[in-house]
Amino acid sequence: MAHALDSVSEDDPGLRSLGMIETFGIIYLMEAADAMIKTADVELIGYENVASGYCSALVQGDVAACKSAVEAGVKAVKNMGADVYSSCVIPTPHRHLVRLVRRYALA
Repeated sequence: MAHALDSVSEDDPGLRSLGMIETFGIIYLMEAADAMIKTADVELIGYENVASGYCSALVQGDVAACKSAVEAGVKAVKNMGADVYSSCVIPTPHRHLVRLVRRYALA
């Protein structure tokens, strides 16, 4: 099965809506990602764990699902007593963002 991020062509519509959460610490990110994919019909498409400890998760799905997923992820992190550094939903990402998101893609 081909992955959604395998290629970008002129006919490719690109990503579906994109939801992202960034927090400090992999444990908090795991909790956020778990809540995101359990709450809404989204696909976990990538993550990043940088040396400074900041971690981010990326999901895609329809706009409403991404919004619900991000809200659930933020709530899960806050319920653990931690802070979300940043969160965002891009309803219609430009198809060239696939190239950037590919860097964070799950193997």
